Amino acid sequence: MLFAGLYLVALGVGGIKGSLPSHGAEQFDEGTPQGRKQRSTFFNYFVFSLSCGGLIAVTLVVWVEDNKGWQWGFGISTLAILLSIPVFLAGSASYRNKIPSGSPLATIFKVLIAAALNPCQSRNPSNAIANMNTSPSYATTQMTQRQPEAFEAGAGAGEEEDDPRSKEVTLPSNGSLSFLNRAVTTKPVHRWLECSVQQVEDVKIVLKLLPVFACTIFLNCCLAQLSTFSVQQASTMDTKLGSLRVPPASLPIFPILFIMILAPVYDHFIVPFARRATKTETGVTHLQRIGFGLGLSVLAMAVAALVEAKRKRVATDSGLIGSAGPLPITFFWIALQYLFLGSADLFTLAGLLEFFFSEAPASMRSLATALSWASLAMGYYLSTVIVSVVNGVTGNSGHRPWLKGANLNGYRLERFYWLMCVLSGLNFLHYLYWATRYKYSSAGSSK
Repeated sequence: MLFAGLYLVALGVGGIKGSLPSHGAEQFDEGTPQGRKQRSTFFNYFVFSLSCGGLIAVTLVVWVEDNKGWQWGFGISTLAILLSIPVFLAGSASYRNKIPSGSPLATIFKVLIAAALNPCQSRNPSNAIANMNTSPSYATTQMTQRQPEAFEAGAGAGEEEDDPRSKEVTLPSNGSLSFLNRAVTTKPVHRWLECSVQQVEDVKIVLKLLPVFACTIFLNCCLAQLSTFSVQQASTMDTKLGSLRVPPASLPIFPILFIMILAPVYDHFIVPFARRATKTETGVTHLQRIGFGLGLSVLAMAVAALVEAKRKRVATDSGLIGSAGPLPITFFWIALQYLFLGSADLFTLAGLLEFFFSEAPASMRSLATALSWASLAMGYYLSTVIVSVVNGVTGNSGHRPWLKGANLNGYRLERFYWLMCVLSGLNFLHYLYWATRYKYSSAGSSK
């Protein structure tokens, strides 16, 4: 029963977080600079709102669970969700809703399969007759979103002009991902694999976003340490705050508070200053913002390693290296790594959501913004894999594994953090490789 409830929570949260960012961003007019600025503010305050909910979770809910019981904590969470439903529905009359035009995943798989199966000789790669059999709403949305430079209307359509759903178009034969052009053919191997040029170009755009998505996975791997080893570190330290003893489970309040402070400061002070300094619409581009967050993650792991070295030095000097009791060092030292990782999370998550939304085709925006949360899940899984590999490698030849033992003071956690720092640095360089080669396709993103 417990696992069923947890899986239902994961399903519900996945649906909400995957669709809410794109739904909220679509309420703004992306055709005007003012609308795009308001959309950027929305993504900042979306992350701010998530932090507000997290603040309540790690303070009030944790206190209720510790003092009244877990059932009361789950009850408060259930009540909050129930109250949110009528609040959301209250604005239904004023929402701008996008009519679905099919499954984006089905389109992606169809184009990939068609490109793999369609014979190369069935079409001229530089000039194909493509049936633009999209719905009117889909075509209109695509034309208002951007004017694709990847293909242009061909001349001399002849009798094809009698059919408004058929156009002669030009596909680039030597551009990036040009192998997908094989999906557009007059003789597909199966009717289901008949693809339009617009569908092929949309899939190309989404695939170009994937390297940036992949580079953010390791950041979330670093964030996983906040809810695991960082909490264990704090549990061995002095957690008194005056006469109050702070539960270790409430320590994530530090990154949450940093995000709640930094989000308004970034939106109301840093961005306007950057716009005046660079004389551009965005001030800081989406990729620059993501890159800054990834750079902060490298610094955060270095700080975490130094703090752990200091904690173990205090344990050694106090003769408590083998004791499970609290050490004479305040848990506020842990706040330093929370500060940098929390800031990295804000810059990367908000920037990634806006980047995916503004660059993805209109029919695939929800899928693209959902990649941000997929990155979070994959980062946590990757953290588990890395810990297992580290223990397996360091435990060979009779040596003690770095991250195993009855007492955290016996861990080699500082070495693990330095390893994460090095891997984060390599991931940052990997990101720079792709970011410097990416060309924006949306209005205002690079202005």
